[in-house]
Amino acid sequence: MQFRKDINGLRAIAVLAVVVFHFNPTWLPGGFAGVDVFFVISGYLMTGIIFKKFDKESFSLINFYAARARRIIPALAALCFVLLIYGWMFLIPAEFQLLSKHTLVSVGFFSNMAYWRESGYFDAISHEKWLLHTWSLSVEWQFYIIYPAILLFLKRNISLTSIKKAILFSTIISFLYCVYSSYSSPSLAYYFLPSRAWEMMLGGLAYLYPIRLTNKASKSLQVLGVIMIALSYALVDESNYWPGYLAVIPCLGAYLIILANDNYNFLTGNYIFQKIGLWSYSIYLWHWPLVVYYYEHSGSHGTPIAYMLLSVALGLLSYRYIESIDFKQLHRNSIINLLKFKPVLFALFIGTCSIAIYISGGADSQLRTAASSDTALYLKQYQKVNYLNNEVKQAYKAQCNFYDGSRAKTHIVDSCVNNGVGGVFVWGDSHAQALGYGLRKTLRDVNFNQVATSGCRPLIKEDTFSKGEFKKACDKSNKKAKEAVLKIRPSVIVLAQKLEHDKNDYFEIEAFLEENNINAHIILAGPVPQWRPSLPKAIVKRHFDTQKKYIKDIYFVKAASEVNDTLSQRYKHTQIHFVSIIDSLCREDGKCLAKVDNDNTPLVWDYGHLSLQGSLYIAENIFKPVLINALNSQ
Repeated sequence: MQFRKDINGLRAIAVLAVVVFHFNPTWLPGGFAGVDVFFVISGYLMTGIIFKKFDKESFSLINFYAARARRIIPALAALCFVLLIYGWMFLIPAEFQLLSKHTLVSVGFFSNMAYWRESGYFDAISHEKWLLHTWSLSVEWQFYIIYPAILLFLKRNISLTSIKKAILFSTIISFLYCVYSSYSSPSLAYYFLPSRAWEMMLGGLAYLYPIRLTNKASKSLQVLGVIMIALSYALVDESNYWPGYLAVIPCLGAYLIILANDNYNFLTGNYIFQKIGLWSYSIYLWHWPLVVYYYEHSGSHGTPIAYMLLSVALGLLSYRYIESIDFKQLHRNSIINLLKFKPVLFALFIGTCSIAIYISGGADSQLRTAASSDTALYLKQYQKVNYLNNEVKQAYKAQCNFYDGSRAKTHIVDSCVNNGVGGVFVWGDSHAQALGYGLRKTLRDVNFNQVATSGCRPLIKEDTFSKGEFKKACDKSNKKAKEAVLKIRPSVIVLAQKLEHDKNDYFEIEAFLEENNINAHIILAGPVPQWRPSLPKAIVKRHFDTQKKYIKDIYFVKAASEVNDTLSQRYKHTQIHFVSIIDSLCREDGKCLAKVDNDNTPLVWDYGHLSLQGSLYIAENIFKPVLINALNSQ
């Protein structure tokens, strides 16, 4: 196809937004919509390639796949290879095993499915997944596989005009499904092709149904498209259901820019955007691992500008020395020759290495320092796969959780709420689960009942923040909690959640108790000190000395202190007893208790869930006197 400077500039607009958003979402809250712009561009280009070949009766499915492999795989395989080398040198076995899984699904182009399956509450946060961004490449690749095959089948049976109408109809159907699934199954809608296909087919419609425009109209249309994309970047954020109907804004903006076909507009045709557009694919590839590195080594403190510039520099090098390699065309159109194609061999090599690493448990061997050092063994102990075993789940009372890690449960076991009337009722999310363990162990003679569901705030009204299965689980959990409170009539209700307590109205719970003549003390637990990506990592990197129990670290989550201060003021002179865990554990010099003994046992085993020992420490030293006083005053 003829090179279009406007589309190349549009690539720059897309990739720069994604890079800025990933390094600092507050700078461009809707920057993730740049991926949607990329999808529209891809749909336009692929449709153009296919239909031009259709017109010449020269389309070859094998050649099409080979061309896509030549374009996408080499740079991706190079990135995966570098990350595997890095993982061998620096990642503990569990982390290296996860990385190998992700390199495999990335070069296999089904990482979108893998990341969808990993979207449970306790799974690794996004900034611990080095190849999370490849989900979009997998969606595109799946589109490249299915789309031309379907079009080729249709071409043999119906006219090209009918095919165009079929694409238009499919675009509408996919969009409607996208809107529906974005609300009913947000994670599924975000990662899966059926809810993203309309964006690529919309680009295809720009090719199939071009319009003639005057020079003035063309420039106006392009400006309008840029404005729409800019508005989506500025006004949309992660709280919105996405893609959903709002994705129309950036996608339609990209569609209008493509339709405008203005190669001489400074907005997209300037020198900087032209260069960044050329390097955009490689910039996209390399930026996310740098984001992960940045967050891991700085805790997101400080400016990421140097890393952003490095993303562009690595993109330039990758484009010049990897993307620009001229791999020979296939000599014969066959599946066998396609498998012998060098880019495909690169993918097979990375896949084979990944499988070997995964099977070996992340190269869990004495040959690797990252697998056998004291710090490595310490981190290994507090990896989710090792720490969150059946014993810990039982201690947390996982059976009283309406979320099973992937979907909402229909019910919880009766033993969660039939431990006798009065006593203490624990209500909240997974942080309430962790706290509940210590409370029960500390006050063994008190009746304890608990309804605590991962990701769920204690609410009287319907949850309007959560989405999809989380929302279903949260609404069921809070309904069950209210029913249990009416039945048990507890003497004390302990409320606990991860963060964002300031967005919750606990006075509604107080009003609910008054309306039902339940004379219960409400004890609101403030947030636990939190460290991102995790406290064990902070300890290993900078505080492994067992004598250092109090630490001040760049990983510390400042939002926890901010929420704590807000709650202290809001509930100072009320009947709700606010217990500030942070005030009890953090000193004026900014150091907070991070270890609960002389063996480096962390207060929290991940970013903020209390370890079993941490829960016991908190319960004994902070909550015990508060609970005893509340129970004795009944």
